[in-house]
Amino acid sequence: MKKADNQYARSLIEASLDPLFTINIDGEITDMNQATVNITGVTRDKLIGTNFYIYFTDPQKAKAVCKVVFEKGFITDYPLIIIDHKFTNVLFNGSVYKDEHGNVLGAVIVARDVTAQRKIEKELKEANAIAELAKGVAEAEQVKAENATRIAIDSVKSKQQFLSNMSHEIRTPMNSIIGFTKVVLKTDLTKKQREFLQAIKTSGDSLIVLINDILDLAKVDSGKMTYENVPFKMSKSIDAMIHLFDIKSQEKNIKLSKVYDSKIPEVLLGDPVRLHQIILNLVSNAVKFTSQGKIVVSVKLIEKDDEKATIEFAVSDTGIGIEKSKIKTIFENFNQASSGTSRVYGGTGLGLAIVKQLVEGQNGFVNVESVVNEGSTFSFQLTFAISNSYHELVDELEEVTTEIKNIKVLVVEDIALNQLLMRTLLDDFGFGCEIAANGKIAVDKLKKGNYDIVLMDLQMPVMNGFEATEYIRNEMKSSIPIIALTADVTTVDLKKCKSVGMDDYISKPVNETILYSKIVKILEKVNQRNTKELERVKPRCIDMEFLMQRTKSNPQLMSEMIALYLEQTPVLISTMKQSFNDKDWDTLQATVHKMIPSFSIVGINQDFENMAKKVQEFASKQNEENDILEMVLQLENICTQACRELEEELIILKK
Repeated sequence: MKKADNQYARSLIEASLDPLFTINIDGEITDMNQATVNITGVTRDKLIGTNFYIYFTDPQKAKAVCKVVFEKGFITDYPLIIIDHKFTNVLFNGSVYKDEHGNVLGAVIVARDVTAQRKIEKELKEANAIAELAKGVAEAEQVKAENATRIAIDSVKSKQQFLSNMSHEIRTPMNSIIGFTKVVLKTDLTKKQREFLQAIKTSGDSLIVLINDILDLAKVDSGKMTYENVPFKMSKSIDAMIHLFDIKSQEKNIKLSKVYDSKIPEVLLGDPVRLHQIILNLVSNAVKFTSQGKIVVSVKLIEKDDEKATIEFAVSDTGIGIEKSKIKTIFENFNQASSGTSRVYGGTGLGLAIVKQLVEGQNGFVNVESVVNEGSTFSFQLTFAISNSYHELVDELEEVTTEIKNIKVLVVEDIALNQLLMRTLLDDFGFGCEIAANGKIAVDKLKKGNYDIVLMDLQMPVMNGFEATEYIRNEMKSSIPIIALTADVTTVDLKKCKSVGMDDYISKPVNETILYSKIVKILEKVNQRNTKELERVKPRCIDMEFLMQRTKSNPQLMSEMIALYLEQTPVLISTMKQSFNDKDWDTLQATVHKMIPSFSIVGINQDFENMAKKVQEFASKQNEENDILEMVLQLENICTQACRELEEELIILKK
């Protein structure tokens, strides 16, 4: 049996592919497996009795490990390097064995070969190192890309800022040149003076068109062009745009007409400003290149459902036409149909490029058909959502016939010439005007004085228009209407105007018709809002408590008494006013006498009953006091208000 046990133990020892050996308490090898012989290259006989630690690259470390085994009874996965032909990495594992009395006889040691594991770990480390390196390179490239993107964005911003500054700097003097030219043209002039001034105005208008073209193109190219989705009346917009070319077409003896499809919905949702810009460019080109004949602006419904409508716009002329070979290039920047076109007709060659980009930016397309010396037709299609309600918009092209007087305007403008021009225009409107040279002065003036509206320049020293508007809205809590005067028509500034609380904007050079229109419309809205607010907060003049007590809250009886009051009171009011105007004192006295009892019945304040008694007393003396007219008017107002309130009560009672 003992022999069998020994064979079983030997089988277990030899089954291990890793070096396995036993040592006594002195560290001498007492037994080993074949794997130990193989890895050390020493025969079994020579291994027995030798110290095990001499077979490791660091004997002292191996000896120390052996000591730990006997002190603790075991050790696991301690790294050592065994001496063989390739210095194999092993993990040292040991455990003591004892006799039947518990005495330690020696230890069993296993040196597990971890070469493959170390290779994998090494490869993994190398892979991690490569990955970290790659990550570092990728991060560096990302940083590089982010820097390039930031530089590109900064470049676009710089370009936008440059265009903004350029726009302001060029438009500021042009505003004065064109504005004062218009003012002088209204005065008495000789024929020669008028010709010269008209030439100045024409040149100024041409320069403004050039500036607008360059800025619009820059906005499209930089991705800053945005499109609104607001309700507007298509027919009204087209009429207003065509009207702008009436004088020019008459001067050239060209017939300008419109063909409008009546099936187009009245109110559409879209961007009327961009639509104006597209059509104005096309009509302007048609007028420019047509010397005789006609120009027709047609608007046709292509298809429609419950939600949207697709519309085709076309501008046809009998002008010079375009060669077929040039049609594909006329929509490119700075390109015209021929090299002589710019010399003969003027222009930048940007108008059609802008038209194409504005149409395609709204998911539409442009088409052109042309025959040289016969004419051209430029058409485009756009799709609009259909709106069932129309919210009134401030439309630059809409004429206003309303007259408003006694208006006090605060103009915030730092350029002296522009101050003078705005004062001149507002004087012509019949409006009062005060000037503030910057936003800070404007704020101080608003704190001390009363104004109806503010015209706010945007770029000023000390405090600019945006800062001033934010202060007025947020710190002063004022809702006074503010219209921005801007020489910068970029979309960025227009959004900012709205975000800080400006009600509207007008670009320089200022069109006096548009300026007057905007001021009048905004003030009309303010007046309507104030009227509604006053009506909303107006206190009730009746008190139903007495009537409820008298009728014991009987709805039928209350209804009868209210109906009787509503029947009699308007007649008494009319008679009271008429008898006062006719100085028929007897009738006035009798009428007011009939009115007095009803005051307490419907709960009108005692003060008005006393007022009626004073009127009655004046009438009995036939003595027209200074206050009697005011009292008659107050009695009329309170009784009229009581009728309105009682009508509401009667409706409730009937329900």
